[in-house]
Amino acid sequence: MKKTRRNFLKKSIISTATAVGGMPYLLSGNVESSRFRADNDRYEIVDAVAKLPVLRRELFKDPVIIEKIALLRYQNNFICKVLTTDGAEGVSVSNNLRMVHLYPIFDQLIAPFFIGKDARNLDRLLEEVYVYKSNYKMQSYALWVPLATLEFAILDVLGKIAKLPMGALIGAIKNSKVGVYRANNFRGKSAEESIRLIQQQMEKSGSKALKFKVGSRMSNNVDYPSDRTEKLIPLIRKTFGTDMTVYADSNGSYTVDEAIRIGKMMQEEAFNFYEEPVPFDWYEETLAVKNGLTIPIAGGEQEGSMHNFRWLIANDSLDIVQPDIFYFGGMIRSMKVARMAEAVGKICVPHISGSGLGFLYMMHFVSALPNAGPYHEFKGFNDEIPMKCSSSDLEIHDGRIKVPTGPGLGVEIDAAYLAKHKPTVC
Repeated sequence: MKKTRRNFLKKSIISTATAVGGMPYLLSGNVESSRFRADNDRYEIVDAVAKLPVLRRELFKDPVIIEKIALLRYQNNFICKVLTTDGAEGVSVSNNLRMVHLYPIFDQLIAPFFIGKDARNLDRLLEEVYVYKSNYKMQSYALWVPLATLEFAILDVLGKIAKLPMGALIGAIKNSKVGVYRANNFRGKSAEESIRLIQQQMEKSGSKALKFKVGSRMSNNVDYPSDRTEKLIPLIRKTFGTDMTVYADSNGSYTVDEAIRIGKMMQEEAFNFYEEPVPFDWYEETLAVKNGLTIPIAGGEQEGSMHNFRWLIANDSLDIVQPDIFYFGGMIRSMKVARMAEAVGKICVPHISGSGLGFLYMMHFVSALPNAGPYHEFKGFNDEIPMKCSSSDLEIHDGRIKVPTGPGLGVEIDAAYLAKHKPTVC
Protein backbone atom coordinates (compact mmCIF):
# COMPACT_ATOMS: atom_id res chain seq x y z
CA MET A 1 0.00 0.00 0.00
CA LYS A 2 1.52 3.32 -1.02
CA LYS A 3 2.27 6.05 1.50
CA THR A 4 -0.44 8.54 0.51
CA ARG A 5 -3.13 5.86 0.45
CA ARG A 6 -1.96 4.35 3.73
CA ASN A 7 -2.00 7.73 5.45
CA PHE A 8 -5.55 8.37 4.23
CA LEU A 9 -6.79 5.04 5.57
CA LYS A 10 -5.11 5.59 8.92
CA LYS A 11 -6.59 9.08 9.13
CA SER A 12 -10.07 7.76 8.29
CA ILE A 13 -9.91 5.03 10.89
CA ILE A 14 -8.54 7.34 13.60
CA SER A 15 -11.19 9.95 12.77
CA THR A 16 -13.95 7.38 13.10
CA ALA A 17 -12.51 5.93 16.30
CA THR A 18 -12.25 9.37 17.87
CA ALA A 19 -15.91 10.02 17.12
CA VAL A 20 -17.04 6.84 18.84
CA GLY A 21 -14.51 6.67 21.65
CA GLY A 22 -12.20 3.86 20.60
CA MET A 23 -10.67 1.80 17.80
CA PRO A 24 -12.86 -0.53 15.73
CA TYR A 25 -12.57 -4.03 17.08
CA LEU A 26 -10.73 -5.65 14.15
CA LEU A 27 -8.76 -2.70 12.81
CA SER A 28 -6.73 -1.79 15.88
CA GLY A 29 -3.05 -2.26 15.01
CA ASN A 30 -4.02 -4.15 11.87
CA VAL A 31 -4.27 -1.56 9.10
CA GLU A 32 -0.95 -2.27 7.41
CA SER A 33 -0.46 -5.96 8.13
CA SER A 34 -2.85 -7.16 5.43
CA ARG A 35 -0.55 -5.95 2.65
CA PHE A 36 2.01 -8.58 3.63
CA ARG A 37 -0.39 -11.52 3.42
CA ALA A 38 -0.43 -13.91 0.50
CA ASP A 39 -3.53 -13.92 -1.70
CA ASN A 40 -4.68 -17.27 -0.35
CA ASP A 41 -4.43 -15.95 3.19
CA ARG A 42 -6.52 -12.92 2.28
CA TYR A 43 -9.21 -15.14 0.76
CA GLU A 44 -9.29 -17.25 3.92
CA ILE A 45 -9.69 -14.12 6.02
CA VAL A 46 -12.53 -12.58 4.02
CA ASP A 47 -14.29 -15.93 3.60
CA ALA A 48 -14.26 -16.59 7.33
CA VAL A 49 -15.73 -13.16 8.07
CA ALA A 50 -18.38 -13.44 5.36
CA LYS A 51 -19.75 -16.61 6.93
CA LEU A 52 -20.54 -14.94 10.23
CA PRO A 53 -24.22 -14.11 10.87
CA VAL A 54 -25.20 -10.45 10.84
CA LEU A 55 -28.67 -10.22 12.38
CA ARG A 56 -28.43 -10.46 16.17
CA ARG A 57 -30.81 -13.38 16.48
CA GLU A 58 -30.20 -13.66 20.22
CA LEU A 59 -32.33 -10.56 20.72
CA PHE A 60 -35.45 -12.54 19.85
CA LYS A 61 -36.45 -15.44 22.08
CA ASP A 62 -39.71 -16.26 20.31
CA PRO A 63 -40.39 -16.80 16.60
CA VAL A 64 -41.34 -13.74 14.54
CA ILE A 65 -43.55 -15.19 11.83
CA ILE A 66 -44.31 -13.01 8.82
CA GLU A 67 -48.04 -13.22 8.15
CA LYS A 68 -48.62 -10.52 5.55
CA ILE A 69 -46.58 -8.34 3.20
CA ALA A 70 -48.06 -5.45 1.25
CA LEU A 71 -46.47 -3.09 -1.24
CA LEU A 72 -48.44 0.15 -1.38
CA ARG A 73 -48.23 3.04 -3.79
CA TYR A 74 -49.22 6.70 -3.79
CA GLN A 75 -48.15 8.49 -6.96
CA ASN A 76 -44.54 7.35 -7.29
CA ASN A 77 -43.89 6.66 -3.62
CA PHE A 78 -43.77 3.01 -2.56
CA ILE A 79 -44.35 1.84 1.02
CA CYS A 80 -43.77 -1.72 2.19
CA LYS A 81 -45.70 -3.01 5.20
CA VAL A 82 -44.89 -6.23 7.03
CA LEU A 83 -47.30 -7.74 9.58
CA THR A 84 -46.39 -10.60 11.93
CA THR A 85 -48.73 -13.21 13.39
CA ASP A 86 -48.41 -11.43 16.74
CA GLY A 87 -49.67 -8.17 15.26
CA ALA A 88 -46.37 -6.28 15.05
CA GLU A 89 -45.98 -4.06 11.99
CA GLY A 90 -42.94 -2.77 10.14
CA VAL A 91 -42.79 -0.16 7.39
CA SER A 92 -40.20 0.88 4.83
CA VAL A 93 -39.97 3.41 2.03
CA SER A 94 -38.46 2.07 -1.17
CA ASN A 95 -35.96 3.50 -3.60
CA ASN A 96 -38.76 5.07 -5.58
CA LEU A 97 -36.70 5.98 -8.64
CA ARG A 98 -36.16 2.25 -9.22
CA MET A 99 -39.26 0.67 -7.69
CA VAL A 100 -41.53 2.42 -10.17
CA HIS A 101 -40.14 -0.05 -12.71
CA LEU A 102 -39.60 -3.01 -10.36
CA TYR A 103 -42.71 -3.42 -8.19
CA PRO A 104 -43.97 -6.51 -10.10
CA ILE A 105 -40.76 -8.30 -9.10
CA PHE A 106 -41.47 -7.48 -5.46
CA ASP A 107 -45.07 -8.66 -5.63
CA GLN A 108 -44.50 -11.84 -7.65
CA LEU A 109 -40.98 -13.04 -6.83
CA ILE A 110 -39.95 -11.60 -3.45
CA ALA A 111 -42.92 -11.19 -1.11
CA PRO A 112 -44.47 -14.68 -1.59
CA PHE A 113 -41.26 -16.39 -0.47
CA PHE A 114 -41.26 -14.66 2.92
CA ILE A 115 -44.86 -15.39 3.94
CA GLY A 116 -44.89 -17.80 6.87
CA LYS A 117 -41.14 -17.50 7.45
CA ASP A 118 -39.47 -16.68 10.77
CA ALA A 119 -37.85 -13.25 10.48
CA ARG A 120 -35.18 -14.29 12.97
CA ASN A 121 -33.68 -16.34 10.13
CA LEU A 122 -33.23 -13.29 7.91
CA ASP A 123 -29.57 -14.03 7.07
CA ARG A 124 -30.50 -17.41 5.66
CA LEU A 125 -33.71 -16.22 4.01
CA LEU A 126 -31.79 -13.64 2.00
CA GLU A 127 -29.73 -16.45 0.53
CA GLU A 128 -32.69 -18.72 -0.14
CA VAL A 129 -34.80 -16.09 -1.91
CA TYR A 130 -31.90 -15.67 -4.34
CA VAL A 131 -32.67 -19.16 -5.67
CA TYR A 132 -36.48 -18.98 -5.31
CA LYS A 133 -38.10 -19.02 -8.77
CA SER A 134 -34.60 -18.55 -10.27
CA ASN A 135 -34.31 -15.03 -8.90
CA TYR A 136 -30.54 -15.24 -9.35
CA LYS A 137 -31.10 -14.63 -13.06
CA MET A 138 -32.03 -11.04 -12.20
CA GLN A 139 -29.03 -10.24 -10.04
CA SER A 140 -28.36 -6.51 -9.87
CA TYR A 141 -30.78 -3.88 -8.72
CA ALA A 142 -33.74 -5.52 -10.49
CA LEU A 143 -33.64 -8.09 -7.69
CA TRP A 144 -31.83 -6.30 -4.91
CA VAL A 145 -33.88 -3.08 -4.70
CA PRO A 146 -37.14 -4.96 -4.08
CA LEU A 147 -35.39 -7.25 -1.61
CA ALA A 148 -33.81 -4.34 0.27
CA THR A 149 -37.22 -2.69 0.47
CA LEU A 150 -38.60 -5.77 2.21
CA GLU A 151 -35.54 -6.24 4.41
CA PHE A 152 -35.84 -2.68 5.74
CA ALA A 153 -39.50 -3.27 6.66
CA ILE A 154 -38.54 -6.51 8.42
CA LEU A 155 -35.76 -4.74 10.31
CA ASP A 156 -38.27 -2.06 11.28
CA VAL A 157 -40.65 -4.61 12.79
CA LEU A 158 -37.79 -6.46 14.52
CA GLY A 159 -36.53 -3.18 15.92
CA LYS A 160 -39.96 -2.41 17.32
CA ILE A 161 -40.16 -5.84 18.92
CA ALA A 162 -36.68 -5.53 20.45
CA LYS A 163 -37.15 -1.80 21.20
CA LEU A 164 -33.88 -1.07 19.41
CA PRO A 165 -32.89 1.01 16.37
CA MET A 166 -32.10 -0.81 13.15
CA GLY A 167 -28.36 -0.42 13.54
CA ALA A 168 -28.39 -2.27 16.87
CA LEU A 169 -29.90 -5.30 15.11
CA ILE A 170 -26.88 -5.74 12.82
CA GLY A 171 -24.05 -4.84 15.19
CA ALA A 172 -22.97 -2.78 18.16
CA ILE A 173 -23.66 0.94 17.79
CA LYS A 174 -20.33 2.61 17.11
CA ASN A 175 -21.35 5.91 15.52
CA SER A 176 -24.13 7.87 17.16
CA LYS A 177 -23.60 10.65 14.63
CA VAL A 178 -22.77 10.28 10.96
CA GLY A 179 -20.52 12.69 9.09
CA VAL A 180 -21.89 13.43 5.63
CA TYR A 181 -20.43 14.64 2.37
CA ARG A 182 -22.57 16.67 -0.01
CA ALA A 183 -22.87 14.82 -3.29
CA ASN A 184 -23.72 16.65 -6.50
CA ASN A 185 -23.97 16.07 -10.22
CA PHE A 186 -23.53 19.06 -12.49
CA ARG A 187 -22.28 17.28 -15.57
CA GLY A 188 -23.21 19.22 -18.69
CA LYS A 189 -22.37 22.53 -17.04
CA SER A 190 -19.09 24.41 -17.37
CA ALA A 191 -16.46 24.15 -14.66
CA GLU A 192 -17.20 27.71 -13.54
CA GLU A 193 -20.96 27.14 -13.30
CA SER A 194 -20.40 23.83 -11.52
CA ILE A 195 -18.30 25.60 -8.90
CA ARG A 196 -21.00 28.19 -8.27
CA LEU A 197 -23.65 25.51 -7.84
CA ILE A 198 -21.45 23.40 -5.56
CA GLN A 199 -20.78 26.47 -3.41
CA GLN A 200 -24.51 27.04 -3.03
CA GLN A 201 -25.07 23.45 -1.94
CA MET A 202 -22.20 23.50 0.52
CA GLU A 203 -23.33 26.77 2.12
CA LYS A 204 -26.81 25.34 2.57
CA SER A 205 -25.76 21.94 3.90
CA GLY A 206 -22.93 22.89 6.23
CA SER A 207 -21.05 19.72 5.29
CA LYS A 208 -17.28 19.56 5.70
CA ALA A 209 -16.80 17.26 2.71
CA LEU A 210 -18.01 17.17 -0.87
CA LYS A 211 -18.07 14.84 -3.84
CA PHE A 212 -18.20 16.08 -7.41
CA LYS A 213 -18.42 14.40 -10.80
CA VAL A 214 -15.72 14.15 -13.44
CA GLY A 215 -15.94 12.67 -16.92
CA SER A 216 -19.24 11.86 -18.56
CA ARG A 217 -20.40 8.54 -17.02
CA MET A 218 -19.39 5.27 -18.73
CA SER A 219 -18.27 7.39 -21.67
CA ASN A 220 -14.95 5.94 -22.90
CA ASN A 221 -12.96 9.09 -22.05
CA VAL A 222 -15.52 11.65 -23.23
CA ASP A 223 -15.91 14.76 -21.07
CA TYR A 224 -19.13 16.80 -20.80
CA PRO A 225 -18.49 19.57 -21.76
CA SER A 226 -15.19 18.70 -23.34
CA ASP A 227 -12.91 20.80 -21.10
CA ARG A 228 -14.84 20.57 -17.85
CA THR A 229 -12.86 18.04 -15.81
CA GLU A 230 -9.37 19.44 -16.28
CA LYS A 231 -10.58 22.93 -15.35
CA LEU A 232 -12.73 21.76 -12.46
CA ILE A 233 -10.18 19.69 -10.57
CA PRO A 234 -7.86 22.60 -9.64
CA LEU A 235 -10.82 24.97 -9.19
CA ILE A 236 -12.34 22.72 -6.51
CA ARG A 237 -9.29 22.91 -4.26
CA LYS A 238 -8.71 26.61 -4.99
CA THR A 239 -12.34 27.42 -4.11
CA PHE A 240 -12.80 25.27 -1.02
CA GLY A 241 -9.29 25.27 0.43
CA THR A 242 -7.09 22.59 1.91
CA ASP A 243 -9.30 21.87 4.93
CA MET A 244 -12.22 20.62 2.82
CA THR A 245 -12.40 16.85 2.29
CA VAL A 246 -12.88 16.30 -1.44
CA TYR A 247 -13.99 13.16 -3.24
CA ALA A 248 -14.28 12.76 -7.02
CA ASP A 249 -16.47 10.29 -8.93
CA SER A 250 -16.04 9.42 -12.59
CA ASN A 251 -18.88 6.85 -12.75
CA GLY A 252 -16.70 4.63 -14.91
CA SER A 253 -15.83 7.30 -17.46
CA TYR A 254 -12.30 6.25 -18.33
CA THR A 255 -9.99 3.64 -19.75
CA VAL A 256 -7.04 2.69 -17.55
CA ASP A 257 -4.52 5.11 -19.02
CA GLU A 258 -6.92 8.07 -18.94
CA ALA A 259 -8.11 7.17 -15.44
CA ILE A 260 -4.53 7.27 -14.22
CA ARG A 261 -3.87 10.58 -15.98
CA ILE A 262 -6.93 12.19 -14.39
CA GLY A 263 -6.08 10.56 -11.06
CA LYS A 264 -2.65 12.12 -11.03
CA MET A 265 -4.29 15.54 -11.37
CA MET A 266 -6.38 14.70 -8.31
CA GLN A 267 -3.26 13.64 -6.42
CA GLU A 268 -1.68 17.02 -7.10
CA GLU A 269 -4.70 18.64 -5.44
CA ALA A 270 -4.63 16.19 -2.51
CA PHE A 271 -8.12 14.82 -3.11
CA ASN A 272 -9.26 12.20 -0.64
CA PHE A 273 -10.64 9.44 -2.86
CA TYR A 274 -11.30 8.65 -6.51
CA GLU A 275 -14.51 6.70 -7.15
CA GLU A 276 -15.15 4.30 -10.06
CA PRO A 277 -12.27 5.45 -12.27
CA VAL A 278 -13.13 2.77 -14.87
CA PRO A 279 -16.43 0.93 -15.56
CA PHE A 280 -17.58 -0.85 -12.42
CA ASP A 281 -17.24 -4.37 -13.83
CA TRP A 282 -13.68 -3.84 -15.07
CA TYR A 283 -12.19 -5.60 -12.08
CA GLU A 284 -8.62 -6.15 -13.26
CA GLU A 285 -8.56 -2.67 -14.75
CA THR A 286 -9.65 -1.21 -11.41
CA LEU A 287 -6.67 -2.94 -9.84
CA ALA A 288 -4.38 -1.55 -12.56
CA VAL A 289 -5.57 1.99 -11.83
CA LYS A 290 -5.09 1.51 -8.10
CA ASN A 291 -1.56 0.28 -8.69
CA GLY A 292 -0.83 3.32 -10.86
CA LEU A 293 -1.93 5.93 -8.30
CA THR A 294 -1.53 6.88 -4.66
CA ILE A 295 -4.97 8.48 -4.21
CA PRO A 296 -7.33 5.99 -2.48
CA ILE A 297 -9.61 4.18 -4.94
CA ALA A 298 -13.29 3.67 -4.07
CA GLY A 299 -15.94 1.54 -5.74
CA GLY A 300 -18.83 -0.86 -5.42
CA GLU A 301 -21.92 1.30 -5.97
CA GLN A 302 -23.04 -0.79 -8.94
CA GLU A 303 -21.80 -4.15 -7.69
CA GLY A 304 -24.49 -6.78 -7.19
CA SER A 305 -22.37 -9.85 -6.53
CA MET A 306 -20.99 -10.88 -3.16
CA HIS A 307 -18.42 -13.04 -4.94
CA ASN A 308 -17.18 -10.10 -7.00
CA PHE A 309 -16.81 -7.99 -3.87
CA ARG A 310 -14.82 -10.88 -2.43
CA TRP A 311 -12.45 -10.71 -5.42
CA LEU A 312 -12.10 -6.92 -5.25
CA ILE A 313 -11.32 -7.02 -1.53
CA ALA A 314 -9.05 -10.06 -1.47
CA ASN A 315 -7.07 -8.81 -4.48
CA ASP A 316 -6.62 -5.34 -2.99
CA SER A 317 -8.39 -3.61 -5.89
CA LEU A 318 -10.17 -1.04 -3.70
CA ASP A 319 -9.21 1.00 -0.68
CA ILE A 320 -12.81 1.99 0.10
CA VAL A 321 -15.78 -0.33 -0.50
CA GLN A 322 -19.11 1.28 -1.37
CA PRO A 323 -21.98 -1.20 -1.42
CA ASP A 324 -25.26 0.57 -2.08
CA ILE A 325 -27.63 -0.70 0.58
CA PHE A 326 -30.53 -0.63 -1.89
CA TYR A 327 -28.69 -1.83 -5.00
CA PHE A 328 -26.96 -4.60 -3.03
CA GLY A 329 -30.04 -5.99 -1.33
CA GLY A 330 -30.07 -4.43 2.11
CA MET A 331 -28.07 -3.92 5.28
CA ILE A 332 -27.25 -7.55 6.05
CA ARG A 333 -25.59 -8.27 2.71
CA SER A 334 -23.84 -4.90 2.81
CA MET A 335 -22.57 -5.55 6.33
CA LYS A 336 -20.94 -8.74 5.11
CA VAL A 337 -19.03 -6.70 2.53
CA ALA A 338 -18.06 -4.13 5.15
CA ARG A 339 -16.79 -6.85 7.46
CA MET A 340 -14.74 -8.46 4.67
CA ALA A 341 -13.21 -5.06 3.98
CA GLU A 342 -12.54 -4.40 7.66
CA ALA A 343 -10.76 -7.74 8.04
CA VAL A 344 -8.05 -6.60 5.60
CA GLY A 345 -7.83 -3.01 6.76
CA LYS A 346 -10.23 -1.28 4.35
CA ILE A 347 -12.85 1.41 4.86
CA CYS A 348 -16.58 1.22 4.09
CA VAL A 349 -18.39 4.29 2.74
CA PRO A 350 -21.76 2.98 1.52
CA HIS A 351 -23.38 4.54 -1.50
CA ILE A 352 -27.00 5.57 -1.21
CA SER A 353 -29.34 7.06 -3.78
CA GLY A 354 -31.40 10.14 -3.07
CA SER A 355 -35.01 9.04 -3.39
CA GLY A 356 -37.31 7.88 -0.59
CA LEU A 357 -35.69 7.75 2.86
CA GLY A 358 -32.34 6.46 1.67
CA PHE A 359 -30.41 8.87 3.87
CA LEU A 360 -32.06 7.37 6.99
CA TYR A 361 -31.22 3.80 6.03
CA MET A 362 -27.66 4.90 5.32
CA MET A 363 -27.39 6.47 8.78
CA HIS A 364 -28.62 3.36 10.59
CA PHE A 365 -26.24 1.18 8.61
CA VAL A 366 -23.26 3.44 9.28
CA SER A 367 -24.15 3.60 12.97
CA ALA A 368 -23.11 -0.06 13.26
CA LEU A 369 -20.08 0.04 10.94
CA PRO A 370 -16.82 -0.74 12.71
CA ASN A 371 -14.82 0.57 9.72
CA ALA A 372 -16.89 3.56 8.66
CA GLY A 373 -15.22 6.36 6.75
CA PRO A 374 -15.35 9.89 8.16
CA TYR A 375 -18.04 11.13 5.73
CA HIS A 376 -20.94 9.43 3.97
CA GLU A 377 -23.20 10.07 1.00
CA PHE A 378 -25.85 12.74 1.42
CA LYS A 379 -27.99 14.17 -1.37
CA GLY A 380 -30.43 16.14 0.70
CA PHE A 381 -33.35 15.48 3.04
CA ASN A 382 -36.68 14.29 1.65
CA ASP A 383 -39.37 16.82 2.52
CA GLU A 384 -42.01 15.04 0.44
CA ILE A 385 -42.59 12.34 3.07
CA PRO A 386 -44.14 13.87 6.21
CA MET A 387 -42.66 12.36 9.33
CA LYS A 388 -41.45 13.20 12.79
CA CYS A 389 -38.55 11.98 14.86
CA SER A 390 -38.35 12.43 18.62
CA SER A 391 -34.71 11.36 18.99
CA SER A 392 -33.02 13.48 16.30
CA ASP A 393 -33.77 16.77 14.58
CA LEU A 394 -32.36 15.24 11.36
CA GLU A 395 -30.32 18.34 10.66
CA ILE A 396 -26.63 18.72 9.89
CA HIS A 397 -24.63 20.14 12.81
CA ASP A 398 -20.90 20.62 12.39
CA GLY A 399 -20.99 18.32 9.37
CA ARG A 400 -22.79 15.44 11.14
CA ILE A 401 -26.33 14.17 11.65
CA LYS A 402 -27.53 12.43 14.82
CA VAL A 403 -28.81 8.93 14.11
CA PRO A 404 -32.36 8.28 15.38
CA THR A 405 -32.38 6.06 18.46
CA GLY A 406 -36.04 5.08 18.49
CA PRO A 407 -37.10 1.51 17.68
CA GLY A 408 -36.74 0.34 14.09
CA LEU A 409 -36.31 3.20 11.66
CA GLY A 410 -36.83 5.60 14.54
CA VAL A 411 -39.25 7.91 12.75
CA GLU A 412 -43.02 8.08 12.54
CA ILE A 413 -44.45 8.62 9.07
CA ASP A 414 -47.68 10.64 9.04
CA ALA A 415 -50.69 8.29 9.25
CA ALA A 416 -52.79 10.36 6.85
CA TYR A 417 -50.00 10.21 4.28
CA LEU A 418 -49.67 6.44 4.70
CA ALA A 419 -53.42 6.06 4.22
CA LYS A 420 -53.17 7.54 0.74
CA HIS A 421 -51.14 4.53 -0.41
CA LYS A 422 -53.00 1.69 -2.11
CA PRO A 423 -51.87 -1.85 -3.02
CA THR A 424 -49.86 -2.11 -6.19
CA VAL A 425 -51.49 -3.83 -9.15
CA CYS A 426 -49.31 -5.82 -11.51
